[in-house]
Amino acid sequence: MIGMRVKLKTHMLGNPCGTIGYVFNEYPDFDGSEITGKQIIFANGQYDGFSALEQDLFLEMGEIDPRCSMFIFKNVMQVSQEYHDGFWNFEE
Repeated sequence: MIGMRVKLKTHMLGNPCGTIGYVFNEYPDFDGSEITGKQIIFANGQYDGFSALEQDLFLEMGEIDPRCSMFIFKNVMQVSQEYHDGFWNFEE
């Protein structure tokens, strides 16, 4: 779900294990799974998409953060710009 807080289980995208990220978009998973793929932005501003399998391997799913649960994804340029404007920089 949009706004779900996740935690990395491993070092990835320049982030150490335990880094927090937020789901900003969901899409039909490429492997035909019933679980949606998720695009996630992390504390350093890096983002990536995760298939159902990758979510199980690399992410610990958490709760929905109401501060970003109403986010409406338009494109990745918007996500990057909003990161630089401070939208995704929540104090943990």
